[in-house]
Amino acid sequence: MRAAVVTEFGAPLTVQDIPIPVPGPDHVLVRMETCGVCHTDIHAANGDWPAKPTLPFVPGHEGIGVIEQVGPGVDARRIGERVAIAWLGSACGECDHCVSGWETLCEKQENSGYSVDGAYAEYAVAHARYVVTVPEGVTSFDAAPLTCAGVTTYKAVKVGGVAPAQRVAIFGVGGLGHMAVQYARIAGGFVTAVDIEDEKLDLARELGADHTVNSTTTDPVEAIQALGGADVAIVLAVIPSVFDQAFRSLRRGGRLVCVSMPAHGVFPVPIFQTVVGGISVLGSIVGTRKDLREVFALHKAGRTTVSAVGRKLDEVNDCFSDVLAGRVTARLVFEF
Repeated sequence: MRAAVVTEFGAPLTVQDIPIPVPGPDHVLVRMETCGVCHTDIHAANGDWPAKPTLPFVPGHEGIGVIEQVGPGVDARRIGERVAIAWLGSACGECDHCVSGWETLCEKQENSGYSVDGAYAEYAVAHARYVVTVPEGVTSFDAAPLTCAGVTTYKAVKVGGVAPAQRVAIFGVGGLGHMAVQYARIAGGFVTAVDIEDEKLDLARELGADHTVNSTTTDPVEAIQALGGADVAIVLAVIPSVFDQAFRSLRRGGRLVCVSMPAHGVFPVPIFQTVVGGISVLGSIVGTRKDLREVFALHKAGRTTVSAVGRKLDEVNDCFSDVLAGRVTARLVFEF
């Protein structure tokens, strides 16, 4: 099979012919149809974070495909099922986090395309209990970005506790941000989208953003405070200074939801303003299998729109360059 492989941190990926993997106990072999390109894949390929993947590895955690083979312990009737391979490759299922509905915090979790090979390949092996069925009515093309960009921002809106008529500021409109705008609106929020690209802000308006701010020409803090301040600010941009902007855009009692993880990023929280203003600073990491099922259900019902462009696996390095240069309005999706 053909797969895009990281052989050296910071080096271009190589598209190689490698053996089709064999599913072990409790695992399935999935023939991939699509896989979205996430900025996390770039962080993984560059070895940006403290816990680095083991080389060589295959990235990809927005994979959609059909189960073709099952390992021992998996019902053979699952062959033919269309499933999503998400960031949460597996978890222990027994710790306090898992049993309380926070499996994404499990300290023994495996992550697709990071600690285990992912979906930048024609075939991928995944844990049978952690793949999520893609319902009829959701295309494999749309399902790929929903599997990470969708579920991550859906969870961030939940974590932020967005309530009807609250003001929500979305910092960074792209693959994740264009979904965040929609989920914040579904929750009843009034949305301000912030970015440095007019094309992305145009997309945000098309998807229902009430206000947009180009931060290269307008101070987003002043603009959002002029509207009364944000009840919730969700940071999806990978520039550390944006976290400070988002913090200062909040009204008293506001919630800052940190989602993106810039390499070596540090955000100094002003203690006085945090205490006096009753500000909450929250981290939100992807979403659970239940969250992803809800994301698929909303999309099937026509409540969300995915903006994406199809690409081929051989273009993987060009895709990474385009994402880093800001040339991608929303999401790129490999089609196999």
